[in-house]
Amino acid sequence: MDEPGWQVTASSYVLDSPYLRIRRDRIVLPDGTVIEDYYVRESRGYVIVFALTDDDDVVLVRQYKHGIGKTLLELVAGAIDEGEDPRQTAQRELAEETGYSARSVDHVRSFITDPTNADTVAHLFFARGAYRSGEQQLDATENITVEVVPLKRLRELVRAGEIDSMPHVGAIYFMLDQMGSSTGTP
Repeated sequence: MDEPGWQVTASSYVLDSPYLRIRRDRIVLPDGTVIEDYYVRESRGYVIVFALTDDDDVVLVRQYKHGIGKTLLELVAGAIDEGEDPRQTAQRELAEETGYSARSVDHVRSFITDPTNADTVAHLFFARGAYRSGEQQLDATENITVEVVPLKRLRELVRAGEIDSMPHVGAIYFMLDQMGSSTGTP
């Protein structure tokens, strides 16, 4: 059921920046209830890159995330720039964050990340044949350590809570499922 009966009777932007856009909607629900301030984060989306070397190692990044105030271990990821398609973003983010390239970068699937209050879609890419091709090209807010771990250890890192950002956990389990039993014990 795609038509919920919600009616948007007014809409305005309370924040509109290159990195964050927040819309305030006035909503009338099917029963007539009026919600004056329903906020939605708008986004061009982002990519998550599962980069695998020919030696079956996964390229991970460890970096500080200010929103949660913690340093996290994750897959490569980044926001889609204006005018960029997700595959270009995946290739760019892999190179910028890690100094790696890949023989192929293929779209695996797209996921809705927070449908209650955002329109963000995360695009998962599989970068096969990842190899070191240059130096990191980090943004001012990035201080990233690259960690290359054996594919067979990935599930252990998730289970131990060493990788705990939900979009990355989901992407890892999805990729392990897609790759089959060669990734270690279930």
